[in-house]
Amino acid sequence: MKTLMKYFKNYKVKAFLAPLFKMLEASFELLVPLVMAAIIDTGIKNNDQPYIYKMALVMIGLGVIGLVCSITAQYYSAKTAMGFGKELRLDLFKHIESLSYTEIDDIGSSTLITRMTSDVNQMQTGVNMFLRLFLRSPFIVFGATIMAFTVDRHASTVFLITLPVLIVIVFGIMLVTIPLYKKVQARLDKVTLKTRENLSGARVIRAFNQENTEKNEFYDATQSLTKEQLFVGKISSFLNPLTYAVVNLSIAALIWKGAIQVDIGNLKQGEVYALVNYMSQILIELIKLANLIILETKALACANRLSKILLTDSSQVYKDVKCDEIADAPKVEFINAGLTYKGAKESSIEGINLTVNKGETIGIIGGTGSGKSTFVNLIPRLYDCTEGTVKIDGIDVKDYPKNQLIDKIGIVPQKAVLFSGSIADNLKVGNNDATKEDMDLALEIAQAKDFVYEKDGNLDYELNRGAKNLSGGQKQRLTIARALVKKPEILIMDDSQSALDYVTDAKLRKAIKEKTDNTTVFLVSQRASSIMHADKIVVLDDGKVVGMGTHEELLAQNEVYQEICASQNKQESEVHENE
Repeated sequence: MKTLMKYFKNYKVKAFLAPLFKMLEASFELLVPLVMAAIIDTGIKNNDQPYIYKMALVMIGLGVIGLVCSITAQYYSAKTAMGFGKELRLDLFKHIESLSYTEIDDIGSSTLITRMTSDVNQMQTGVNMFLRLFLRSPFIVFGATIMAFTVDRHASTVFLITLPVLIVIVFGIMLVTIPLYKKVQARLDKVTLKTRENLSGARVIRAFNQENTEKNEFYDATQSLTKEQLFVGKISSFLNPLTYAVVNLSIAALIWKGAIQVDIGNLKQGEVYALVNYMSQILIELIKLANLIILETKALACANRLSKILLTDSSQVYKDVKCDEIADAPKVEFINAGLTYKGAKESSIEGINLTVNKGETIGIIGGTGSGKSTFVNLIPRLYDCTEGTVKIDGIDVKDYPKNQLIDKIGIVPQKAVLFSGSIADNLKVGNNDATKEDMDLALEIAQAKDFVYEKDGNLDYELNRGAKNLSGGQKQRLTIARALVKKPEILIMDDSQSALDYVTDAKLRKAIKEKTDNTTVFLVSQRASSIMHADKIVVLDDGKVVGMGTHEELLAQNEVYQEICASQNKQESEVHENE
C-alpha cells in the first residue's frame, strides 16, 4: 500500500478537505435531534408557534449547511479518487511498457489487463468511500453516544449495553464474510477469464464445433460463483435483522426507561425523542461502516496486487551513454549465445556462433520449435542472452541505450499486428517523421502499394480493430512496410511472408535487396524457397545450429536441410498433381 501513497501527492489538500467537510456535516447532523427535542419540549408543550417556526428555520438551516458540506465533501473525495486513479493507471501503464518480455510472459497479459482495469477501478471506489465515510461513521457513532449522555445520564446507559452488542454483531459478521468475499472475487476472476477466452476465440470454438463444451464449462464456472455468492449472501443477510432487532429492543428499552424518567420529572418527552434518534443514527452508521470495511478490504487486496506489479523490476537495464560503433566490425555477431526462458528446465537455443557483415541476408530455417524466433529476438533485446553475447557493430547489445539500439533495427513480427486508424498512421509507427515519399517507397518494396492505392482514401484508408478489413497477406505486407519506413540498418523478418504467394515473396526479397541501402536482413522462414538465395543460411534443430552455409552447400552436405527441402518439394509436387 505504501507504494501507492505517492499518487496522492497532487491531491493532499482535496484529500484533507473531503473528510473535514464530512465531519462538519456529521456535526450538524448530531445537533438535529436536540433541535427537535426543543421544538417538542418548548414549542409544542407551550403551544408557542413563533418558537416552533424559529426552531424549524434552525433545523432547515442545519439541513442546508449539512447538504452543502456533504456535496463539497463528495466533490473533493471524487476529485481525489479520480485523480489518484488517473495517475496510478498512467504510471502502471508506463511501468508495464518498461517490462521486458520475460516479465510480461511470467505475469501474463490477461492478469495485467485485469490490474489496469478492474483493480484500479476498485481502488478508486475504495479511496472515494474511505474519504467520505471512514471518519464520519465512527464520529457519528461515538458522537451520538456522547450526545445521548448530555441529554440524560441514566437513560443513556442503554447505549453502553447496545453499542458493544452492535459492534460484535456487525464486525463479527464482517470478519466471517471478508475471506468469503475474497473467494467470490477469485471465482469472478475465473468467470471473467472464461468470458474473455470465449470472446477472443469465438471463431476457433465455432470452427471446431466446441460451443456445447464451452457452454458447459462456463456453466460450471458460473455455478461455482453463484454458490459462493449465495453462501456469503446468507451470512450477510443476518446483518440487518440482527442489528435492527437489537436497535428496536434498545429503542423499546430507551422509551421504557425514558418514560420512567419523564414520569418522575427527570426527563422531558422531547429528550426521549432525541435519544431514540441518536440510537437510530448509531445503527445506520455501523452498517455503513461494516460495508465500508468490506469494500476497503477488497480495495486493499487490489492494492497489494497492483503494488506487486509496480515493484516488479524489468530484468533488462539499458545504458544512458550513446555508444561509438567500432569501425570495420561485423554488423551482427553471435558469440556462444544461448537463452533459457524463465522457469524452463532446458535452454531454447545454445552455443550460437555467427558473424554477419553489413548488407548480408541471413536465412534461418528449421522445424517447428527449433528456436528460430528466439534466435532473432536476441538481436533487438526482446529477450536477453542467458549465456554468451550478441554484438551489433562490435558493441554488446546490452551496452546500447534503448533508442540507439531500436533505431538500428526494423522488426516484422510473426503475427501481423496493426492498429485501428489510417494506413499512414500505422506506417508512421516505424517513423513518425516519415514523408509520403518514404511511405510510398516502403509500400513499393513491401509489394503493398498497388492494393493500398486501390482503397478509398489510399494512405488515409481507415483500418478497423485488428485490421479485420484486410486479408492476411495484405496485413503482412503492411507490417513489412512499417518496418521499412524506419530505413533500418538491420531488418528482421520473422516468418512474415507465410501468407504471401511464391511470386510476391520473390518480388519482395528482390526489392529489399535492390532498394535498401545495404540493409542487413535476417529472414526467418519455414519455406526453403524463401531463404535459398540468402548469402548464408542457418539451419536450426532443437535450439542448436546443425548447419550453416549457402543453399548449394547445405543441400550437398547437411542432412537436416536436405530433409526440409525434400519434404517441401514432395508437398509441392503433390499439390501440383492434385491440381
